[in-house]
Amino acid sequence: MPIEKFSLANSKAFVGRELGVSGWVTIDQQRIDQFAKCTEDHQWIHVDVDRAKRDSPLGTTIAHGYLTLAPSTFEVVVKPVGISQALNYGLDRVRFITPVKAGSRVRNRIKLLAAEDKGEGRMLLTTENTLEIEGENKPALIANALVMAIEGRTSAHTL
Repeated sequence: MPIEKFSLANSKAFVGRELGVSGWVTIDQQRIDQFAKCTEDHQWIHVDVDRAKRDSPLGTTIAHGYLTLAPSTFEVVVKPVGISQALNYGLDRVRFITPVKAGSRVRNRIKLLAAEDKGEGRMLLTTENTLEIEGENKPALIANALVMAIEGRTSAHTL
């Protein structure tokens, strides 16, 4: 069944299947610094390039774990038929496995774990998100995300 046919009506048929893979996103130092500014998390391992080169076993700065959960790195565009809204409903489980070094490229591989009918045209989708780091054997993170998908008249939204 092609992914273009994914809808709330047939979502249970997609449980256990990969829904898609995002494009690559570069996590550069500028993005890390902007995140640090927004969150007021200026720990040296993230923002002090010279000290990280000198004192970090990784030899460089790394992205904040929560930055790797941000929409630009975490979402995968799926075009479910008939879904007008896809709302972030939370996370059930997050494991940060491998640090993301500044300058690395990441992408999200998403698999549908569950589709629970909530009535009134709503379906709670649970997805497994594996954030891969280009050139690394282990992912940056694996997280189970919850999305409330709502039926409507428009069709293409990001899950």
